[in-house]
Amino acid sequence: MDPDLVGRAVQGDRAAVESLMVRSHARLYRVAFGVLSDQHLAEDATQRALLAIWRDIRRLREPAKYEGWSNRLLVRICYDEARHQRDWVPDTEPHAAGALRSPDQYRAVLDRDQLERGFRRLSVEHRTVIVLRCLLDLPMEQVAEALGIAPGTVGSRLSRAIAALRAALEADARAPTPVPVPVRQELAP
Repeated sequence: MDPDLVGRAVQGDRAAVESLMVRSHARLYRVAFGVLSDQHLAEDATQRALLAIWRDIRRLREPAKYEGWSNRLLVRICYDEARHQRDWVPDTEPHAAGALRSPDQYRAVLDRDQLERGFRRLSVEHRTVIVLRCLLDLPMEQVAEALGIAPGTVGSRLSRAIAALRAALEADARAPTPVPVPVRQELAP
């Protein structure tokens, strides 16, 4: 993120704050969707995070740490969203795959769907650490800062998250596939 833009936003420049929010929106949404696995919850969390940034940007002491600070705000909001959604079921609508033209494209869609199912089985904490470290490719120190934990804890949490994801994928692979029941057709008299 442009440090001059962040610095101007911290000083109260409204246009800089607006520009900063526009530039941050896609990144924040990507993280929120990765953590919450639900489009509507991710949109809500992103909006809440942008409002918190708007409200609290002047409290940011080190403009160079804007991304970590905004990630931390968002992660807290995502945890709050997940905690308040007792009956929350992740969005399971199939994603439009478009016209599949080859077996490789079909296999890629199946692999992605299987990975998404396994990812939804993870706890919010495990999804969060995978999203920050693997999807955003943040260094361990920035992930630790965003989560408010020690860098060593990030490593152990990431290891447990990957093991849990692997176990979920293996469980799906072992699950028996339902055998289709033949439909009985009535003979016409």
